[in-house]
Amino acid sequence: MNPFEYVRASDRHSAIDAANSPGAPARFLAGGTNLIDLMREGVEQPRRLVDITRLSLTAVEERAGGGIRIGAMVRNSHLASHPIVRERFPLLSYAILNGASAQLRNMATTGGNLLQRTRCYYFYDTATRCNKREPGSGCDALGGFNRIHAILGASSQCIATHPSDMCVALAALDATVNVESATGVRAVPFADFHRLPGETPEVDTNLQRGELITSIDLPGSSAGLRSAYRKVRDRASYAFALVSVAAAMRIADGRIDDLRLALGGVAHKPWRAVAAERTLLGAVPTPEAFARAADAELAPAVPQAHNRFKIALTKRTIVAVLSELSGVDGGAT
Repeated sequence: MNPFEYVRASDRHSAIDAANSPGAPARFLAGGTNLIDLMREGVEQPRRLVDITRLSLTAVEERAGGGIRIGAMVRNSHLASHPIVRERFPLLSYAILNGASAQLRNMATTGGNLLQRTRCYYFYDTATRCNKREPGSGCDALGGFNRIHAILGASSQCIATHPSDMCVALAALDATVNVESATGVRAVPFADFHRLPGETPEVDTNLQRGELITSIDLPGSSAGLRSAYRKVRDRASYAFALVSVAAAMRIADGRIDDLRLALGGVAHKPWRAVAAERTLLGAVPTPEAFARAADAELAPAVPQAHNRFKIALTKRTIVAVLSELSGVDGGAT
């Protein structure tokens, strides 16, 4: 691990000032469950760590219209068990409980979860070529073992996937990320927070230098919907998703009146399944309709040598989850 400067912030302003001080890039340290691993492996080498664990960003607060605001320092375990979350946004609770171990959830924070980086083998192995770790070096995943990699939204520079379970639920629930910087505050729709790789896979989010995540808002329009989260993985625990589906649905007069659908394990960012949602809005819920929607969503998929199975697996999982929510017989994955 390379030498670095450690700064403990007492409030948001001092944290932002420390992150914007002249010199090499700084990183905020919250739970540290991903950042410390990356530093230990030599993947990330920040010259300054700004400890924000003392910031008062630990509340889950009710908002007008039935929404909630989640402080960036709320621990994942606390968020998953919070009574308001379990009552109004159970999808978020389901997703968090499907991620990592209880020990990690006790340390990991809401804001940190948004910033965790890919678990691509080649990103972590500094002996390999990785454009995300070292821009312009190449991508060994393209010609290597790419079973866990992306089938949607990838580029010739990177085919890594986003690892978070929680973020898939937040994408489905139309979350907004609130950030603060030296120039003020802004709200970022969750769909615009993470980036696809394009020509700059090393840039994971649309955060600007020194911006601090302060909270996440969930709107009342996403509250109370019947929801489900299904994670398909190689083993029953402590494994990242090959495919995951987060869905929230309302049926009125025998037709789908509202649908929120997002996918994990298939793209560089949590993937909002917009094409599938459009196909199903107003439709009668049937396995056949769900299959057509899944086909529409996966039409642009580009598999690699070892992950072609993800297309069929994603389609089957979408059909199974939506069938479960609507109470129709859609079979099992």
